Parts: sequence; structure tokens; C-alpha cells
Amino acid sequence: MSRWNVADVMTVGAVSVQEDTPFKEIVDLLEAHGVNAVPVVDAFERVVGVVSSADLMPKIEFAGEDDRPRLFESRHTRQARGKAHATAAGELMSAPAITVMGTTSLVAAARVMESAELKRLPVVDDLGRLIGMVTRRDLLKVFLRSDDDIRREIRQEALHGLVGVEASQVRVEVDDGVVTLLGQVEHAVVIPSVVRQVERVDGVVDVVSHLSAVIEDEPRPFRPAVMF
Repeated sequence: MSRWNVADVMTVGAVSVQEDTPFKEIVDLLEAHGVNAVPVVDAFERVVGVVSSADLMPKIEFAGEDDRPRLFESRHTRQARGKAHATAAGELMSAPAITVMGTTSLVAAARVMESAELKRLPVVDDLGRLIGMVTRRDLLKVFLRSDDDIRREIRQEALHGLVGVEASQVRVEVDDGVVTLLGQVEHAVVIPSVVRQVERVDGVVDVVSHLSAVIEDEPRPFRPAVMF
């Protein structure tokens, strides 16, 4: 079954900076491109870190203060205090950078963003070189698929080869990404598997099953183990 990946939705040719890019130039780039973070690359375009607006804020927060640690000060605060005196991307960036590849699935990319609490990720090739950026908004592009495309994929791929399922006996209706399944399958036990398979189709918002079964499988009685 076809799956969308990061390369299908990312922005190609993302703006980047190098480790020696000055503070003010970074601010200018963020403002000019309407983004809140840029990847930092080396001479070979490999991503070595990311500078975000959060990395620049200590310049305001700790203005006029020295970078000596305070008693009981958290590690995060100590790092922020140090960045208040940084003048270039290499001193400001968060490293190592969290990245994804163009072949990464949208599901995997979404999990990375959620676990790392990030809104955008640099996209790299197999050598770690920057090829684009992907945002949370980009990931949502999968839900712009037309109902006809979703229905076609369900019928031609998602239902194809499922044991106990004859695609000709299942009717698929799609309305604004919500899939309704009607018709019959051979055994009731396969219905949850059919629903899960359809839920995996890119662009599906929800699945409503009205499937019935030719054979209503009876649950097997519980038999306690016999101890000898």
C-alpha cells in the first residue's frame, strides 16, 4: 500500500546558516522568511544544529548579566545565560540537530515532532546533507487528498489481499475524509483488521464500519490450565 513520506510534503531548498553567521543576520533571515528556526550547516551542507527564536531570546532575557552560574540554577537556565553572550550561530545553536530523511513516513515524522516538542524539522539525505524542511503544517497536507483518491486507494490497495475479504462485496464511501464501509466479509473476526487497514490510508480522517459477516464467530470458551 502506498504511503506518503516527508519528501511528498516538505519545503525543498530550505534557508540555512553556517556556524559563523552573525546574530543579527540570523534575526534578519527569520524575519525575512517568516520562520522561527533555521538549520546550521557545515561546508558540506551537513546539518550540525538548529538555531530557533528561542535560542535568540536569552540576548533579551539576560541582557547586562554575566554568564556565571547561580546557586541552584537549572542546567537549562545556565545554558540560556551562556547564549546571552553568543554572537554567531555556532554558539547559539541546539546540537546535535534532530532531523528526518525524505523517506521518513509522515507518521514517524509526527512522532518525532511530538516527542521532541518541535514545530519543524530539517530534512536530510543519507549523507546528512540538508535538502529541505518539514513543519507540522506540512504534515497536515495529507488531509488535502481528494475523497476519490482515498476511495481508489482503499479499493485497489488497502482491501486487496486481505484474507476473508472480497473487495467486490465491500462498498466504500468517502465524505470529507471520513470512510464508511458497508457490505459483508466472511468472518466477523476480520472486521477489526479491515478497519485498521483502512485507517492507515493517508488522508483518512475516520472510519465508520457497517460491515456484517457471513459467519458470526463464537468466542472460544475459557479453559483453565490443568496443573499436574
